[in-house]
Amino acid sequence: MNVKEQIKKYITSQPEPKHSDMQELHRIMLDVMPACKLWFLDGKDDKGKTVTNPNIGYRLHTIKYADGKTREFYQIGISANNTGISVYILGINDKTYLAKTYGKKLGKASVSGYCIKFKTLKDINIDILKAAIQYGVEQGKYTS
Repeated sequence: MNVKEQIKKYITSQPEPKHSDMQELHRIMLDVMPACKLWFLDGKDDKGKTVTNPNIGYRLHTIKYADGKTREFYQIGISANNTGISVYILGINDKTYLAKTYGKKLGKASVSGYCIKFKTLKDINIDILKAAIQYGVEQGKYTS
């Protein structure tokens, strides 16, 4: 199964309203980042043990570790969780920026250094979410 098929299967496996919200969020991501590299992580480690929720990633981001090693990963990601949906925006150096700039304007969402969590899309201002994602795209060091 290719990445697009995995993403479709993951989104359609979600119960409503999460299914519709994830589908709309995926569409928004592709509008903001057309022709980007797509990722699908099933949430399992090398031994097949579930270690995180599955997630969909967009764009290519190179993570640099303190020891000098690097790893390719996605730059923007979305994931369904027990209480709603998480949007991950990686590659922002200032870990307070998202919360300070977008937190109060987003609506019913919690915002950490790189993650925006909300229950449903109707609870948040989608234009503000798009602005946060666009900021992440512009700030991140990506190659695709």
